[in-house]
Amino acid sequence: MSPITFRHNPDRSRFEVLDGDTVIGRAAYVDRVDEGQRIFYHTVINEEYEGQGLAGRLAAQALDGTVAAGLRIVPVCPYIKKYLQKHPGYSANVQKPTPAILEFLSAFLEQRARR
Repeated sequence: MSPITFRHNPDRSRFEVLDGDTVIGRAAYVDRVDEGQRIFYHTVINEEYEGQGLAGRLAAQALDGTVAAGLRIVPVCPYIKKYLQKHPGYSANVQKPTPAILEFLSAFLEQRARR
C-alpha cells in the first residue's frame, strides 16, 4: 500500500482520498457560488479501504476546505450529515437543505447524467 493522501479536485467537484495515484474515496459536491453554498451529496470509500477512518478524515478535509473557501456547507449526503452531528464545531458554517437547494441539486444531477 502506498501512502494515503487527500486532495481537492475542483475540476471534478470532489475531495479525494488516494492510495498512491489511485482514487479510493471521494466526497462529491456541487457549488452554488452565487449563493455561497457547497452542497455535499455523496461520500464513498472503496470497500477494501473501509474501517480505517478514511471517510472521517476525508470529511474533515472537505469541510475545512469549504469553510476556508468562504462557502456554507449544505449536507445532503448521509455521511456528511452524520459527521456534522458528531462535530458541532462546523455548525456556524452549515445551512440545512431547503426545497430550492434540493431542486437545484436534482436538476444538476439529472443534467450530469445526460452527459
